[in-house]
Amino acid sequence: MSYLQNWFTPRTATPPPSSGSDQKNKQTIPGSFVVEEELDDGSETATEDDIPPAFPSLSSAQRASAPSPANDAKIPTALSDSMLMPPPPIPARAHSTFSGLRSDARVASSSLLAPLATTQRPPRPSKKVALAPGYGPLDWAKLKSSGEDLRGVDTLLRVPPSVLKSHNKKQDAWTAINGKVYNITPYLPYHPGGEKELMRVAGRDGTKLFSLTHAWVNVDFMLDSCLVGFLVPEPSS
Repeated sequence: MSYLQNWFTPRTATPPPSSGSDQKNKQTIPGSFVVEEELDDGSETATEDDIPPAFPSLSSAQRASAPSPANDAKIPTALSDSMLMPPPPIPARAHSTFSGLRSDARVASSSLLAPLATTQRPPRPSKKVALAPGYGPLDWAKLKSSGEDLRGVDTLLRVPPSVLKSHNKKQDAWTAINGKVYNITPYLPYHPGGEKELMRVAGRDGTKLFSLTHAWVNVDFMLDSCLVGFLVPEPSS
């Protein structure tokens, strides 16, 4: 029975005794192994200084390829005015006389002439009238996009002044602005100045009156759905 007790009894390995100086540098974990710790007393780095290393290093390729101060090229100095390239000559202005029309000249209204170059409001603005309900600018834009036929013709026409003159009634009113002939009949109740004011250009070229009244208005966009054709000279007999 004694040998069974010795076999079942756990035994723990005990480290060998050590001196007092070694006991401070060692830690023993029961039931495992001994871990030794080394203390750094700084004896290995006692002779080193705190100067950082050179960058690039003294034996690097960058230092070998760098030119010495004796072989450095001289820094160029600032060039004087005599050494600089002269500026290019100023091109001569074309002495052309303006062949435009004088403002006081009386010119007959023609669709071939450019519209009057004025974008300023007149000193006496045109009077606006109260439009009937449903005839505002948004209503006119809705009518244009509805797809309704506002031209009254199947195809674009070449309209001479004699044909334009015959369309001067309220039920059939055409006018020409900047060489384009428009059917202004559906636009009469939408005109902010009233039907009477718009009928002043019915049956004739209204470019001059339109430019003097409101040249800033984009007539091509406002009456694009009412385009009938283009104003042309009278055919020669």
